[in-house]
Amino acid sequence: MNLKNNKPRLLFGLSILTAMMLNISQSHAQSISFQDAERQLLQSSYSSQAFYQLENAAKLEAEAVKNIGLPRVDLNVRAYAFHSEVDIPLKQFKNNLENGLSQGITGQINQWESHNGLPSGITEPLQNGINNTIHSSIGLIPDTSNVILEDQVIRPTISVMMPLYTGGLTTSAKEIATIQAGRSELSNKQQQDTQRFELIQAYFNVQLQKQLQASTGFNLDAMQQHYKNSLKLEQQGFISKGQRMQFEVAKNNAERSHQNSQANLNAALFQLNNLLQQTSITDLSTPLFVNRSEPQSVNALLNSFKQNSTLIQKMQMDTELAKANVKAQQATKKPNVFAFGEYSLDHNENWIIGVAARYNLFSGIDKNKNIQAAELKRYATELMTARTQQEIENVIYKSYSEAVSAQQSDVLLQQNLKAAQENLRIQTLSFKEDVGTAMQVIDAQNMLSGLKAEMALNAYKYVMSLATLLQSHGSIAEFQSFMQHTNTHYIR
Repeated sequence: MNLKNNKPRLLFGLSILTAMMLNISQSHAQSISFQDAERQLLQSSYSSQAFYQLENAAKLEAEAVKNIGLPRVDLNVRAYAFHSEVDIPLKQFKNNLENGLSQGITGQINQWESHNGLPSGITEPLQNGINNTIHSSIGLIPDTSNVILEDQVIRPTISVMMPLYTGGLTTSAKEIATIQAGRSELSNKQQQDTQRFELIQAYFNVQLQKQLQASTGFNLDAMQQHYKNSLKLEQQGFISKGQRMQFEVAKNNAERSHQNSQANLNAALFQLNNLLQQTSITDLSTPLFVNRSEPQSVNALLNSFKQNSTLIQKMQMDTELAKANVKAQQATKKPNVFAFGEYSLDHNENWIIGVAARYNLFSGIDKNKNIQAAELKRYATELMTARTQQEIENVIYKSYSEAVSAQQSDVLLQQNLKAAQENLRIQTLSFKEDVGTAMQVIDAQNMLSGLKAEMALNAYKYVMSLATLLQSHGSIAEFQSFMQHTNTHYIR
């Protein structure tokens, strides 16, 4: 097989195969706006589903303890067998029995004797004989008796117990469950805000890398054209080989920068697709932007963030939880009073009802120290909340200043961009007329490309400063409205 003769055919086949693969990949590529990406992320991300389940679990737990103060009713079944062995003393019983029988028989004989007019003492031998007989008979009974009791019982009952006074423990349990349910709801909202921030970072990072890739591509195309022109000028003798090689080095540097920017773009696209659980998102329809008007006054943001920030609201709920824990610890020092009752379901139908009180005298746990510890935890949560508010104020002020700075820089960059375009035109003409140098053209071209990249970087800085500002303020859900302001510069 002659590979040399078939090389054109192989190249032609490879070009067709590459074109087919590009068409297939483009047919499966997806375009997505920021609004659609946010909606998709909040609905289907693993974090959203997990926190949604945790929120529902906390609500169910609060519902579960809602009726904790009502009577508790239990159905009990006791199945047991017992064996009991006891020695019963019979000596006293024998003496009493013997005396009773002797006295009774003696009395009857004396009565019969007097009734029949018999001489006194005539029946004495009879009485003695009978008494001896009784004594001998009673003597056959042992002095003790060993009794064994055995039985097997199945006894169903219904028992009722109702707390009458718990010292506030029941109320504290309900309060803690309610606060935890509200805190879980805030946690869900907080993670949604966190995911919005992550999406803003990933989505507009792709747009930034696209702009940088386009800037390096524009610079590469321009440098390639300058290099081609330099070859012609060198052949015609208008420039030296050294000048032509300067254009060649600039072209190679531009190609290297373009390759790096393409790699960064691929990494940014992968990160966005991974975040959205997709594989084919390549085109984003929401561009980078810079608003010309300020978000709000910084003082208004500093004064209102406490009402909007989910982080501050969660920490305030932590303080409420600490207060409820103090009440619960205090309740352990108070007595418990409860009513109880039990009814037997067997044929005997036995029942019992009553009221009981319990007050712990000693358990090995120092309840006073537990109360002091709970008070210290409550105080610590208040201090941490105050410290967090200070940190958020710093972030709000800094991100606000960075956003305003980016807005001002965007105006200046647009002016510089027009000047750089005009400078490139002038330097190119000067070089063709042999009154300028190759380096002046290269510098002008690099300056124009650099300004385009800097404009995109400045827009990304503004977007992230705005997102940081809104997240710290607790209003990042309003980010989409800033993309739709009328006085907005879009970086396309």
